[in-house]
Amino acid sequence: MISFTSAQLDLWLATFMFPLARVLALMVTAPVFNNAALSQQLRLVIGLAVSFGLAPALPPMPPISPGSWLGLAVLAQQILIGVVFGLTLRIVFSAADMAGELIGLQMGLSFATFYDPQSASETPVVSEFLGLLATLLFLAMNGHLLTLSVLAESFKLLPVTATPFAAKGLLAFMSWSAIIFSAGLLLALPIIAALLIANIALGVLARVASSLNIFAVGFPVTIVAGFAVLMLSLPYFGTALEKLYDRGFMALSGILRAGAGLP
Repeated sequence: MISFTSAQLDLWLATFMFPLARVLALMVTAPVFNNAALSQQLRLVIGLAVSFGLAPALPPMPPISPGSWLGLAVLAQQILIGVVFGLTLRIVFSAADMAGELIGLQMGLSFATFYDPQSASETPVVSEFLGLLATLLFLAMNGHLLTLSVLAESFKLLPVTATPFAAKGLLAFMSWSAIIFSAGLLLALPIIAALLIANIALGVLARVASSLNIFAVGFPVTIVAGFAVLMLSLPYFGTALEKLYDRGFMALSGILRAGAGLP
């Protein structure tokens, strides 16, 4: 009769449960994987498949019982690492959303909103468009596959141990989050500059022809000018996002190294 000891069962359970916690936390927060179009059941299936594939290649698990207090602490730490991992990449997409917010505000389209199932709220149409474009470029660059590759490498840099995630990693993550505002402004800067010139021209026109109804003329002019510059800048938008994705993965590497206590 085949029998198993409790130590063997704990080891087998830990070999799969601890990596699964990190993978599922990534699925909940990382771009593309946390899309509302993916049901919770499908995310669970993907997380189980990724965990089964990673389990044989992972470093040996520590002899910690998953049901002990220490095991629960290690489980919470894996969830924290997965959440930080996913949010680090999500910040890049938030920068694109920020650019769309600024562009829509300058074009006078901030009132034109669209229901975004991703955030379960009303989102300006320009922001929604840039967000979809950023997602398509991410998939075209195989960013989802690169995310899974970096996830597998993270278990070598941050193996499953009782050592807590270093506070320097959280500080590095908070520093990286400032890219939302700077990158969002830089992405929207060409259109903001063009609309500023258009508004100055309309102001001069209003002073020269005082009988002109500037409100009736200015609104369609700013919308047409905004869409024209947006159309002209789209070929360069992919290059800017590609560099932003590279910075995101470099920042992720730095955050994981800081979390592991490495320089």
